[in-house]
Amino acid sequence: MSTEQEPTTPQDELSQALPAEQPEVDDHAAALDELQDRWRRALADLDNLRKRHAKELDAVRNEERARTAAAWLPVVDNLDLALTHAGSDPSAVVEGVKAVRDQAVAVLRRLGYPRYEETGVPFDPAVHEVVGTVDDPDAEPNTVVRVVRPGYGEGSRQLRPAAVMVSKQQE
Repeated sequence: MSTEQEPTTPQDELSQALPAEQPEVDDHAAALDELQDRWRRALADLDNLRKRHAKELDAVRNEERARTAAAWLPVVDNLDLALTHAGSDPSAVVEGVKAVRDQAVAVLRRLGYPRYEETGVPFDPAVHEVVGTVDDPDAEPNTVVRVVRPGYGEGSRQLRPAAVMVSKQQE
């Protein structure tokens, strides 16, 4: 029996090592494939979620639009009724128009936009828009003296500020 070993070259050593490493490479490739598959599924799930959310948001907008329009229908009906009576007693028509206006203000209040038209309050740029100033010795400076156009809403839900006349500082 010979105890001598055949001489090996680095290339022989590499070829012997490759088959041993091949299963590890296959494991990494399989893990990479699995991660890529999971990533693609996550992207598809995200895309489906976006599409579903867009549909739901559109449905909610349409429902809210229909609810708001339905709230205004009685106002339009009463305006039509007032127009049919335009030739009758003018004071009755004026009373009818005032009633329709009150109904419209009530609809805005129910939708979350109450009307405000207070005078004698300090000017607040968050809820008032100055359209003019007046000399009024009876009013404190920077006080709302007259409301030209009422405002609607409150806080961050403001449709528009009230257009007001404000008292000047006395000189």
